Amino acid sequence: MRESDPCTGQILYQLNPGALGVNLVVEETETKAKHVIKQVECIDEHHANDALEELMPLLKLQHAHISMYEEMFITWNAETSSLFLCLVMEFHRVSFQDVIESKRKAKEVIEPEWLQDVLGQVLDALEYLHQLDIVHRNLKPSNIVLISSNHCRLQDLSPSKLMTHEAKWNIRAEEDPLHKSWMAPEALHFCFSQKSDIWSLGCILLDMTTCSFLDDTEAMHLRRSLRQSPGGLKGVLQTMEEKQIPDAKTFVFLLPLMLQISPSDRVTIRDAIHVTFVSNAFKSSCAALSLHQQILPECITDMLLGGNIASILEVMQNFSSQPEVQLRAMKRLLTMREDELGLPWPVELLEMVTAAMRQHERIADVQLCACSLLLRLLGQALTRDPKAEAPCDSSVFSTLLSTLRSHPEVKQLTVLVYSLLSIIVSQASVSEELQKAGLFEHILEHLDRSPENRDICVSGLSLLWCLLVDAVIVDKAPLEKAPALLIQVLDAYPADAEMAEAGCAVLWLLSLLGCVKESQFEQAAAVFLQSIQLCQDRVLLVNNAYRGLASLAKVSELAAFQVVVQEGGTSGLCLIKETYQLYKDDPDVVENICMLLAHLVAYKEILPELVSHGIHTLAREIKERFTSSLVSDAGPPANHAPTSFKLPTWGRRVQGLE
Repeated sequence: MRESDPCTGQILYQLNPGALGVNLVVEETETKAKHVIKQVECIDEHHANDALEELMPLLKLQHAHISMYEEMFITWNAETSSLFLCLVMEFHRVSFQDVIESKRKAKEVIEPEWLQDVLGQVLDALEYLHQLDIVHRNLKPSNIVLISSNHCRLQDLSPSKLMTHEAKWNIRAEEDPLHKSWMAPEALHFCFSQKSDIWSLGCILLDMTTCSFLDDTEAMHLRRSLRQSPGGLKGVLQTMEEKQIPDAKTFVFLLPLMLQISPSDRVTIRDAIHVTFVSNAFKSSCAALSLHQQILPECITDMLLGGNIASILEVMQNFSSQPEVQLRAMKRLLTMREDELGLPWPVELLEMVTAAMRQHERIADVQLCACSLLLRLLGQALTRDPKAEAPCDSSVFSTLLSTLRSHPEVKQLTVLVYSLLSIIVSQASVSEELQKAGLFEHILEHLDRSPENRDICVSGLSLLWCLLVDAVIVDKAPLEKAPALLIQVLDAYPADAEMAEAGCAVLWLLSLLGCVKESQFEQAAAVFLQSIQLCQDRVLLVNNAYRGLASLAKVSELAAFQVVVQEGGTSGLCLIKETYQLYKDDPDVVENICMLLAHLVAYKEILPELVSHGIHTLAREIKERFTSSLVSDAGPPANHAPTSFKLPTWGRRVQGLE
């Protein structure tokens, strides 16, 4: 990206300023080709670079009805001492705004065939963007340009990094209330989503269908009033029916669904396509939309899906745009035997399932079925061969992350995705990428919001363990509230062994990372002790709980006292002796007990308690049983129950109790 003006030519004129900055029409000297350069003033170089980074993927978009940025660069204006991000776009003279103004001036309706055609193109372009988790953010009539009389394109996609300058935003709103009137209510407060685009498109359709009887000012006031009182739409829709505006019945049904104040109450882009091009048989030259109308009868679908996996994949590919076919195909795959599926995991099947998830991201049933199928494929394959490597293509976990964000309310889907990510993380080095994608925050948010949902808590804790163990932690900040949430969750399930096992494992790792605050040491120690008392028969829990206690006792005398002080009738020291008796032939457990005792010994005030509870006798027995060097520090041979092993360093320190 260059940091100077790339255009050898001249500025012809300036267009109306947009939400972000100035739009200049320029002409190249040699070719006479015209372009639009949007100049956006940036706060500093960091701000400009952040926006550039967000915009870069947009250069790779390929769609017949989306106008891509031709170039992006940063320039410095010495006169104003300002840094500008410049976005170069195609220049087209006519936009939807010109069509609306022309018809409004003549008090004429827009031709229904033309409106259906270009609406199909806009819907198809928006569906493409939303499937890629891209939000336009600046949708308005002037940003839908006409390439020819019947071919339109969306342009001027805006990055979130440039849409949060409050002072500039307010100035633009004061200068040009007309253009801000297309924005969704939440967008005025810098909150953008796919549903914000739905609102803006609803405003565009409202303007196109009322231009024959509302003037500019009336239309603008109507759009702005809908942000506070959507009931104002009712009278206008009634007028549309009375004046027999073409396709009024369809728009009277659709517009209220698009112009809901709450984003969650608005329809999706796919719903809008269904209302217009399926239920009401609108016609468009857009080839992709015609596929939405080709609904395959169930009997034909079942017949096509009756073959082997190769034929099923062919059906999924040929009818990729139809979610009903994808759903039935995946349900059929779920019923097939392992030998029919071709486990461990046929690459073509995984690619087809994840492609269906991306294309039909907003349909929860498709996501649920796809995740169930993926879990079966990966789970059964690893059961057959634990050493098999799960697919770690970035497209797989990026698809799963998009599913999480799209359906936060579907708890069962959250559990499935967490389980799938746990498998992938345990098999591949993708923890750092998932951390950067905000997965820590997502899991902790669910633990905070849904503590009553046991399955989410267990699967979330298991995924946290997979992300933390043997991983480089990119940023500890998101984990600061994790210990308090874990303690809260474990307190809510005092008799749940599986929850305790998962929680203790994560809490131990958090203590090693230094994420447990000093004020939480005693609570955390109490949780470890309660979990051991609850689940002495679960060796994984016992090991992690004693590791956690040792980690806390090493840095906190208060935590150490929590172990030895009598509470609730059972001292932690009594618990240690019980554990030793149960696992005295398990070198890992004995080693972790020794590590804890070694840290307790370091506090002189605690020594009398250790002696009074007979820990010196325990230390003597450990010394007698584990002083032989027949087995090395590395541990006993696999599957061999040792009668002795070499005492670790912290075990030898415990001998000071004798």
